[in-house]
Amino acid sequence: MKEFWKNLKFVWKYARGEKWRLIGYIFLDIIFIAISIVVPILSAKKIVYLTNNQFTQLFVVALSIFFIEILRNVVNYLGSYCANHIYRETFINFQTDLGKSILKLRNEVIDANSSGVFIQRMTSDTSRLSEIFNMLNGRLSTILTDIGIFAAIFIINKLFFVALLIVVLIRYLIEKKRIDIFVKNNKEFKKKNELITGFVGEIVRGVRDIKMLNAEESFINELHSKVSESNQFRYKMLSTNRRFIFFRGSVQDLSDLLIICLLIYCVVNKYFDIASALVLLNYSGKVHSIVNSFATLLDDIKEFNVSAERVFSIFDSEEFEKEDFGEKTLEYVNGDFEFKNVTFKYDKTKVLDNLNFKVKANETVAFVGKSGAGKTTIFNLLCKMYEPNKGTITIDGVNIKKLDKDSIRGNITIISQNPYIFNMSIRDNLRLVKENLTEEDMINACKMACLHDFIMEQPDGYDTTIGEGGLNLSGGQRQRLAIARAFVQKTEIILFDEATSALDNETQANIQKAIANMKGEYTILIIAHRLSTIINSDRILFINNGKVEAEGTHKELLKTCTNYKHLYESEIKSRK
Repeated sequence: MKEFWKNLKFVWKYARGEKWRLIGYIFLDIIFIAISIVVPILSAKKIVYLTNNQFTQLFVVALSIFFIEILRNVVNYLGSYCANHIYRETFINFQTDLGKSILKLRNEVIDANSSGVFIQRMTSDTSRLSEIFNMLNGRLSTILTDIGIFAAIFIINKLFFVALLIVVLIRYLIEKKRIDIFVKNNKEFKKKNELITGFVGEIVRGVRDIKMLNAEESFINELHSKVSESNQFRYKMLSTNRRFIFFRGSVQDLSDLLIICLLIYCVVNKYFDIASALVLLNYSGKVHSIVNSFATLLDDIKEFNVSAERVFSIFDSEEFEKEDFGEKTLEYVNGDFEFKNVTFKYDKTKVLDNLNFKVKANETVAFVGKSGAGKTTIFNLLCKMYEPNKGTITIDGVNIKKLDKDSIRGNITIISQNPYIFNMSIRDNLRLVKENLTEEDMINACKMACLHDFIMEQPDGYDTTIGEGGLNLSGGQRQRLAIARAFVQKTEIILFDEATSALDNETQANIQKAIANMKGEYTILIIAHRLSTIINSDRILFINNGKVEAEGTHKELLKTCTNYKHLYESEIKSRK
């Protein structure tokens, strides 16, 4: 229970804005409890008055029950309103905060986990946490009602009370064992379900590639294998649970028979009259629910603790480590930066090895080299997507470890080879990076990216929805939209990571003109597969085995760097 109270205290901060509704909900539950205790007594009296031909008293009791039931309906309606409102606001707060926390995770953590891990915790687990106050209120009100009935039985006949108490304790022990096993198995089942959710997400995102590879059958077989394994485990889990429920039901049936026998014995031996026997019989069925209610409460608490553990691990745990930024703010970024003895490894594979270079503000620098040489890694480290294992990276002479997030990412735009386009309109994709974007600036950015004419050909223009991942766009159109997004940001440092690789020659030439127009005003770094696109750069760095092998202008490298010359000559030959 200590773990439960700790988790409940944490969840409370997401629901405390609903404090008065929660208090109202509790007050309504107190009324509901009182009604639940009174109605069975009045119902028993109806039977007594009917059998004794006391019709006036019968009518008065029936009328009383009628008004009490109307009150119960009103209480239920108001309670449901409070419960739904509490759940809604808590759920919104929880999902928003968890979303923020996920976006703060280190990229290594994202890489190491499937999307299913985050989707399941973002949806089902936050939902369970958000309904905890409503669940507790409902469960406790039921239990308190049952306890009230228990007290009434104790007052009527202590022997009958002891008999029911023994039955309740036996059923509780059975339920506790069932719940312990079920919760343990359900925790494992959730992990297996995360794998399925992640894999389904990959199928949806990669559906076009799957079709082009003619690999539908392989993916379906893999999906079938994962689903079969998960559901086979669920089947065994529910089979065990079903056996416990069967045993519990049999115990209840036997106890019902024994209670009837006890009532007959007490009435025959005049321990109490028929009226009291009817009240006790009416109450005994409700007393059975105390075991179910208490066991369900324990079940919910354990499930709550499991969900809390899964969600809180994202909020704060070593398993889900967060990005770490400094507190220093650069009011204005010139665009100078430097890599000093930087070494970086992906797992155990060394990508950068004691790398050193400088870039001056407003300089246009290109990075070339074979695939896997570490060019994209340089960009990722500069944006602090990853942390170097050794060495220092500075922006305007300040170690980026000391800078806050906005000083780094608010002043750097990266346009990748495979940009992610969100499932919303073109206009909204652009406004994601600048909420107060004007229509004029948006159109100018799209014109610079050679995308405006295409947009105007669409029936909805800038309000055209482009599908998840830019599904309705070609590869070149997706890259042009990403480039337009970068132009909207207007940051001091712009990184082009193979950003023109999917463009046709004419569009690429236009983009090159746009980049040329920015030259001298922004710090521009370019990774290019086609060397012809970067020959006018101020400097070119040839990266090999994680180091700068050579640097200079295009003409200088043709003379001084054999590997660069071979790459350039190979490209010329491939055009012929």
